[in-house]
Amino acid sequence: MLANNATIGIAAEEIGVDEAYFRVHHFARQLASPFHLLSVIGAKTNKIEIGTGVIDMRYENPMYMVEDASAADLISGGRLQLGISRGSLEQVIDGWRYFGYKPAEGETDADMGRQKGLEFLDKLKGDGFAQPNHNPMFPNPPGLLRLEPHSDGLRERIWWGAGSNATAVWAAENGMNL
Repeated sequence: MLANNATIGIAAEEIGVDEAYFRVHHFARQLASPFHLLSVIGAKTNKIEIGTGVIDMRYENPMYMVEDASAADLISGGRLQLGISRGSLEQVIDGWRYFGYKPAEGETDADMGRQKGLEFLDKLKGDGFAQPNHNPMFPNPPGLLRLEPHSDGLRERIWWGAGSNATAVWAAENGMNL
């Protein structure tokens, strides 16, 4: 599946298409972890925008996603465009629970997805937040550490898939593209 989708993305650029976006759904017969695919296409193309429509944040670890998305963006030379959201209809009931996630007390799964989306966007800024070890394996830069790799500009190329007016307003209030 990875090879077929990569071939499609590469061929799309060859015939003049300017963007290739891939759906992301877990428990479906398709690729559900997009960053390997996006990295391969990004490495083998020069112009085409690559992205997702959309990643259900209820299933994601925002920290890992920052690392994976930043790496894919750097490999592609800054051509990554990610669609994210709190999710839509699923193949299984509460599928995010199988990934080890559950909403906090008094939260809905939609709240959990939005919160993870905000954490992802915050960490993409590249600000340090983690206290460095005084005896690290290799030298640390001064100050608090951020997730690496970091890709400048990726934060501005994240899109929120809104399914209602209220969600569109929430996304705009939180500085997201729609």
